[in-house]
Amino acid sequence: MDDRFSWQEEYNLGVEIIDQEHQRLFKIINKLFRFREEEKDSQWTCQEGIKYFKGHATKHFADEEAYMASIGYAGLAEHQAIHRGFRENTLPALEEELERTDYAPDAVEHFLGVCAGWLVGHTLMEDQAIVGKGSGKWEHLLPREQLSAIKQVVAQLVFEMFQLESQLISDAYNGEKFGKGVYYRLVYGSKGEEKRQEILLVFEEKLLVNTVGKIMGLQSGKLDNMLVHAARYTARQFVYRIMEELPAISAQELTEENLLSYEQFHKIFRRETPQTSLLFNTGGAGYFAFCVIAPHLLQNGVGSIIEPDNALDEVEKYLSKRARQDTADQKRKILVVDDSMTIRHSMKQLLSEDYEVALAESGVAAIRTITLNRPDLVLLDYEMPVCDGSQTLAMLRLEKEFADIPVVFLTGQGDPEVVKKLLALKPAGYLLKYLKPAEIKQKIDAFFDQETH
Repeated sequence: MDDRFSWQEEYNLGVEIIDQEHQRLFKIINKLFRFREEEKDSQWTCQEGIKYFKGHATKHFADEEAYMASIGYAGLAEHQAIHRGFRENTLPALEEELERTDYAPDAVEHFLGVCAGWLVGHTLMEDQAIVGKGSGKWEHLLPREQLSAIKQVVAQLVFEMFQLESQLISDAYNGEKFGKGVYYRLVYGSKGEEKRQEILLVFEEKLLVNTVGKIMGLQSGKLDNMLVHAARYTARQFVYRIMEELPAISAQELTEENLLSYEQFHKIFRRETPQTSLLFNTGGAGYFAFCVIAPHLLQNGVGSIIEPDNALDEVEKYLSKRARQDTADQKRKILVVDDSMTIRHSMKQLLSEDYEVALAESGVAAIRTITLNRPDLVLLDYEMPVCDGSQTLAMLRLEKEFADIPVVFLTGQGDPEVVKKLLALKPAGYLLKYLKPAEIKQKIDAFFDQETH
């Protein structure tokens, strides 16, 4: 079979020791995929293969960090923290799952999927920044010791307050949508000061129902006025407790609070750089995120400020907006993946009246988006640079929970040979980008009509 993650020339940094080790890691992952598909995935094979991958990953991290130090790379500390997180947190958690399940097929697939996804994403984003081909996103995170302390305090408080075990999913959460969320913003500092501290809390709605709602004995199973008010003050106490435990992120007084729409929340992430951005899972209870942004905070485009004399009205308006959004949420979800901003936004403009449209600029970004908010259809650019449409489709099909998501290729080439190559990958179909907008919309509508009948 063909390699799942074949090495492409554009992945090269031009640094021999790093490029060679990247290629070797790609080959190891491919070999493990082949073992699994050829039913050679005995426990011994998996153990040896994983040990081999881990050994080379550790060697690669050391070589890469030595090179960065030799050139005085400014992002060395951040890069080391990313390596450390994968080596000390991600890999041990995956190994523990493998051992606990006696190397069950699902656990093996989880290990391979996570390692492959991490390798592709890290190679194409953070590593490219070393030689100036891109910029690392997480350049302004708090020092490792402070981040570690925050993770521990947040997890401990979640357990103390709600008796829920929480697992860190990402320490570089980038504002992706997960489930039906409640977005809550708290600003601390002295009024009139330019430098303030902004805390963003994101709760999956069912998490609030399962925690605060359960404590209150609410039976409705959905948000209402009383639950939102209770959640607000519970969240404020939660943040207060974190600040008590962590002087590094302590602040003065609460000067502003807002309930945000997802669009308002995401605008902050597009324009601001977080110091802390953690995403947790509490098993079946739901996801939540804890983010800190400081000091120059966004003012425009944020939701109405909640104050004692308008709190009732603001919560009522917020729930009314959510009710309207719930109606909109009944729309089918489409993810548009294209490296062209023009194509992405023209597709959103064309489709958003009838569909909920999410956008991703790369295959790696698409995987993150799909993980948190599963779409009903993916429109995938076939000719993307670096991680192209075929590689992205291969990554999707590696995960059982994503394998059945319909994928339609977007292509600017209608040549019969190109079309033949596209169809060989067995997508749900393909669309030519040069079609008139009305024709594209008609074909997408027809696809969903066919799915319904």
